[in-house]
Amino acid sequence: MNIFSRLFSRTFLDSWREADADADTARTGQFDWRPIVVLATTALTLTLARYYGGADTFSRLVPDGRKAYSKEDWDLMVRAWWTSVRCVTYVLIPVITIWLMPGERVRDYFISFRGFVKHMWIYVGLYLLVLPFVLFVSQFDSFQHTYPFYKYANQSLEHFLRWQVLYALQFVALEFFFRGYMLKGLRHKFGYGAIFVMIVPYCMIHYPKPIPETLGAILAGIALGTLAMRLRSIWGGVVIHVGVAMTMDWLAIGYCPPPGEGPCK
Repeated sequence: MNIFSRLFSRTFLDSWREADADADTARTGQFDWRPIVVLATTALTLTLARYYGGADTFSRLVPDGRKAYSKEDWDLMVRAWWTSVRCVTYVLIPVITIWLMPGERVRDYFISFRGFVKHMWIYVGLYLLVLPFVLFVSQFDSFQHTYPFYKYANQSLEHFLRWQVLYALQFVALEFFFRGYMLKGLRHKFGYGAIFVMIVPYCMIHYPKPIPETLGAILAGIALGTLAMRLRSIWGGVVIHVGVAMTMDWLAIGYCPPPGEGPCK
């Protein structure tokens, strides 16, 4: 128990104290406009992603697509649109915003690879920690009806891998937005509280998913946010997100029809 207590103190409490110390240092009595900009653009980003990143928007842009392409290709194109919109909203809008903010640099927003390999064991440990939970929930109908998002990923290894590439790109964008842009942009004002501001919208984007995963996103957001803030890097979060997502899809495909006999549920 002492080992876990020391690990929690070193990983979480020390990181939170350090973030608070930085916030205290940054409090000069001057008006800080960065939180206003970051939170306003966060609301804008999430709104655009929600209203324009779905199949309905893509169908309006390509009205004859369903007739012109096979069901497998059309569904993958819809998923590619979903990924593209998230890359534009989660990355391009924050990057432009950072460029426009005096004194701010994109490279300071936790995108460094420095120390990434050195601390990889932490993320491997987190993956092994959540793996039993993933194996457990994969047995439920709600899980099997949700994953994989690309319902034709069961048709061949090529279909599966093409989808995983799109899925992984979306996670890079997601981690930069939540664990890079939001945390770095809010840290100087809120200290470690920036983590808990970030997990509110992060939890909410999971609402269409099964409730165990949505509740788990709260804990995952705290853990990944703390590590990103401590290590100044989002890439460990990308790795664990991609690893868990690929595992979930692979498990879900086990409940799908065999190749050639129809899509997943």
